[in-house]
Amino acid sequence: MRVVVVATGDIALPTWDWLVHAPCEILALVTQPDKPAGRRMQMTPPTIKLRALEAGIPVMQPESLRRKSAIDAVADLMPDLIVVMAYGQVLNQRFLDIPPLGCINIHASLLPKYRGASCIQAALDHGDAETGITVMHMVRALDAGDVIWQSPMAIRPQETAESLHDALAHLAPVALADAMALLIQGKACRAPQDESAVSYVGKLLREDGRLDWSRTATELERRIRAYHPWPGTFACLEQGMRVKIFPPVEVVSEESTPPGQGQIQGQRLLIGCGQGALALSEVQTEGGKRISATDFARGHRGEIRFSIT
Repeated sequence: MRVVVVATGDIALPTWDWLVHAPCEILALVTQPDKPAGRRMQMTPPTIKLRALEAGIPVMQPESLRRKSAIDAVADLMPDLIVVMAYGQVLNQRFLDIPPLGCINIHASLLPKYRGASCIQAALDHGDAETGITVMHMVRALDAGDVIWQSPMAIRPQETAESLHDALAHLAPVALADAMALLIQGKACRAPQDESAVSYVGKLLREDGRLDWSRTATELERRIRAYHPWPGTFACLEQGMRVKIFPPVEVVSEESTPPGQGQIQGQRLLIGCGQGALALSEVQTEGGKRISATDFARGHRGEIRFSIT
């Protein structure tokens, strides 16, 4: 089977490594252009590009896969199948029509739940017991194609977006192997998604990480895990200082401290919520170092009051 891979994000790396050693021929990797990164804003290639070059596989980096020149370049390779994961661009119908076996997408949720960019964060933020990988036929609508295969997995109690991302990354090639076996045998199903159960989650921005202390401690604990490491969570002291908050945090259900107000209790800094309180572990002020929450509170003589929203 002749395959073109379209991917950018690091979540696709285990899938790429599996495909390199799978019984198929990778004709090319299509990935996003190099971008400036770091304090010096140096042009940095996607990691998957470096993996492809190490394996001697051609790399394409078009500014847009909607341009005729980019589509023609992929079509000239005559792939049987195109595998897409975490690419970051919308593909048009002419591109989707290139391979006879179609374009398939690997998505990090159990569709139709959480179509869109922040599916990993959403599963944690909503307190779901499980998530998984969906392999689907691609259509022009966002994550709306018929399902070929789904591989569920349980979400562990202290999971963060970082750890769940890595777990799903390693589950993806397992799901893809099952889906590709069905495609090769001509047995791949086309199970339509239940449109009545669809939910959408957009791209997260840094400001989305602002904590609202009027919410329950349970909700905020999930949010802190869900948004680590991106976009991160923060709160502002009444004096205006922004404080970044890191997991783990502990829910203290019986505490009745007013929302946003802090108090040192033994070796813990408790912050009151709309219901219960959170015991913080580590924080970081703007321009400062990451330190324990109790050291931070003692530096403020124990007078910690966050703005409620």
